[in-house]
Amino acid sequence: MNELWSLWAQWLRPSAGLATVQWSLLLALAALAGHLLQRYSGLPKIVGYSVAGTLAGWAGFGGVAWPLQGLGRFLCEFGVALVLFEAGGRIALRWFRHNPMVLVQSLLVAALSAALVYQLLRWLGQEPAVAAALALVAMAASPTVLLRVAHECRAAGPVTERATVLATLSTLYALTLAAAGAAWVHRPQASALDALAAVLAVLGLSIASALLLALLLRAALRLMSPGSESSALFLLGLLAALAALASHLGSATPLSAPLAALLAGMLVKHRWPRPWAWQRQLGPVLSLLTMLLFVLVACVTAQAQWSLGVATLVLALLGARLLAQAGGVGLGHVGSGASAGQALWLAGAMTPLSAVALLVASQLVQALPAQAQAIAAIALPAIWLMEMLGALLVSLALQRAGEGGWTWARRQRPQETNAAGGQE
Repeated sequence: MNELWSLWAQWLRPSAGLATVQWSLLLALAALAGHLLQRYSGLPKIVGYSVAGTLAGWAGFGGVAWPLQGLGRFLCEFGVALVLFEAGGRIALRWFRHNPMVLVQSLLVAALSAALVYQLLRWLGQEPAVAAALALVAMAASPTVLLRVAHECRAAGPVTERATVLATLSTLYALTLAAAGAAWVHRPQASALDALAAVLAVLGLSIASALLLALLLRAALRLMSPGSESSALFLLGLLAALAALASHLGSATPLSAPLAALLAGMLVKHRWPRPWAWQRQLGPVLSLLTMLLFVLVACVTAQAQWSLGVATLVLALLGARLLAQAGGVGLGHVGSGASAGQALWLAGAMTPLSAVALLVASQLVQALPAQAQAIAAIALPAIWLMEMLGALLVSLALQRAGEGGWTWARRQRPQETNAAGGQE
């Protein structure tokens, strides 16, 4: 692909740059692929987005550098921050007081996923730093996939809500530990107390940023209607500024824009429990950023090199992660109000990996340059595989739980659609 574009670059000189043309065409093709896939198969659009990004990655598209940096990191953090703000706004902190087993369930799922993946990779001969980094990647579930599939399938019910909460909390744990680990590894003679101090520093800075963001939103909502376009644009501006600041600072400070946005959403929901109207105003922007996230993740991860050894390690990691998630959900469902069948499909809905896992992997790769190649060699194929299959597994889990899922669409003739007077 780079050779093909180099032939055009001599005379094609747009003011925004050639990379802008490439990304614009790629997103247009991704939108078309997602639409056609959903129309003729009933599958979620994000599968088509991932397929378009995968094909671009295989063709050698070099629009995003690895590890993520600059504009690529900003776009990824901005998109994830917006999704996590929405996901955090779905979590009512009062719920944990009435049903604390949900919080216990999330801790069990995250801890078992990290511990089992770490022990398995160590048994397979990986270095401790590599195994620990991949354990944090495996801990990060994907609220992005879950929320998008649930939206497209119009899924609603206890499994959808609990899967969203568990995936969001797992993301909170993974982002916190990854940011703390990236700061901790640079300290010589670091001890367990230093690791705890790094975690507290990450949480303290993130909570302070979340409080500031929540206070600014509360102040703005006294002047603007919560359902107005202006309030939605104000929120977008704040999240974009936070993501740009975190991307600019990089590893100089443990500021995580997605983590701060997630905590801010939880705080705003706690102080203002009424249903939010931002989702309607943010609909087109959120859809565009979601499509961009899936295309970006697939494009980066599809360029990873596969081999028999890599495939064995990737399948082992994903198998251990699935077993740990099922075990954590199963152990924690006692007293949580969920049945055994719901616990099974709940574990299936938490299997995807996507943009959050890519951010965690990128952060750890930059913090561990000596182990960067070994981490990326396993993490990128695992993320690519579970982004491609994750949406299908979520759809299947929600369908089996009776709350939504895909249906194989019948291909309609154009004249039949027009005769019915309907639109797609």
